[in-house]
Amino acid sequence: MSTAISPTAYNYKVVRQFAIMTVVWGILGMGLGVFIASQLVWPQLNLDLPWTSFGRLRPLHTNLVIFAFGGCALFATSYYVVQRTCQTRLISDSLAAFTFWGWQAVIVGALITLPLGYTTTKEYAELEWPIAILLAIVWVTYGVVFFGTIVKRKTKHIYVGNWFYGAFIVVTAMLHIVNHMSLPVSLFKSYSAYSGATDAMIQWWYGHNAVGFFLTTGFLGMMYYFVPKQAERPIYSYRLSIVHFWALITLYIWAGPHHLHYTALPDWAQSLGMAMSIILLAPSWGGMINGMMTLSGAWHKLRTDPILRFLVVSLAFYGMSTFEGPMMAIKTVNSLSHYTDWTVGHVHAGALGWVAMISIGALYHLIPKVYGREQMHSIGLINAHFWLATIGTVLYIASMWVNGITQGLMWRAINDDGTLTYSFVEALQASHPGFMVRALGGAFFASGMLLMAYNVYRTVRASKPAEAEAAAQIAVVGAH
Repeated sequence: MSTAISPTAYNYKVVRQFAIMTVVWGILGMGLGVFIASQLVWPQLNLDLPWTSFGRLRPLHTNLVIFAFGGCALFATSYYVVQRTCQTRLISDSLAAFTFWGWQAVIVGALITLPLGYTTTKEYAELEWPIAILLAIVWVTYGVVFFGTIVKRKTKHIYVGNWFYGAFIVVTAMLHIVNHMSLPVSLFKSYSAYSGATDAMIQWWYGHNAVGFFLTTGFLGMMYYFVPKQAERPIYSYRLSIVHFWALITLYIWAGPHHLHYTALPDWAQSLGMAMSIILLAPSWGGMINGMMTLSGAWHKLRTDPILRFLVVSLAFYGMSTFEGPMMAIKTVNSLSHYTDWTVGHVHAGALGWVAMISIGALYHLIPKVYGREQMHSIGLINAHFWLATIGTVLYIASMWVNGITQGLMWRAINDDGTLTYSFVEALQASHPGFMVRALGGAFFASGMLLMAYNVYRTVRASKPAEAEAAAQIAVVGAH
């Protein structure tokens, strides 16, 4: 084919921007996580200032790692994957640029307002109404760019990874807009449109599906592209991927009430949430098995390919945390685990083991491609990063399991006369060694991100982005 084509067939600029910011926000968010974990070991680190107290910094940590690190990883990979699988450029360069700068503005807004104590007090939805509105506008624009690109695709087929990205974009918009319905009373204070148990239910419908769609469905879109690509094998079962998709999005939305066991929520709603959570095990493991089985005949590659190792170990953690979640949703188990560090361990098995590790693996695959390099600057550094991340995650979750079960057992221990055997302070003292191990595990993980930053810096410094654009042009021309 000899017809002229735009010198930049794909928009890799916005992918590069989001990829770099994923690393930057990852270091900041995880570094802050290590700091607040250290505050639980050494309370003096709260510095007796309101802005640096655990209560102010903890929501900043969750917003930075979920929306800044995780969000930028999702933007970068979805824009990369949708262009390559649809063999067409993003529908609008200016709208894509707006999503990048708008998303960074939301994050900067969080960085300023959360330490100052401006908060809705809703978990994962703390950002007050002006920032929440900006986030909604950016997100709707993201949907326009993503779905607009799919509409103008050159391929007949919509690859399964795009189904997962698409569902994550649509449901996240719905969750965010409905949960943030509120009445502003000043520039940085609003009250929820819902009251009492209704407010709690809508919040955990949002909160659990922030996990279910933002931190699961979006990253499964990542998995369905990058695992087959890095393994150089087709996805194990395309039929399973379709069943997995529809089962996951049908069931996940109902699981929120398991966060509200033994509360004022009606018992039937708690039981429904528990039942749906248990059923959810099947589609979750369907996805994990599909990813794992993609390596059939390619397992030997794990010996020499640390990028593939990141991707496969993330699937193992995904399988583990999606088994643990339904178990913790069972009321009898929950009566022990609720309000303990076991919950914190479970969240981080998913956050560090699944979300962060699949993002890191995907970025190591993607960054050389969008910067016109054969591979990352140093495979040895990727290998070192892999072991720091894996050991850090294991230390983190094991310490929190031990702490959580210790706390649960101490809180429910009673004497013959019905009085509590242990005071809360005694349970806290028993938790202290676990807090130390958790901080150490987090420090391991965060130090791996510093190695990644250096590796990315060296790769970018030696890059030729124009060559990446030219290669993309050739790929698109060749596909026509």
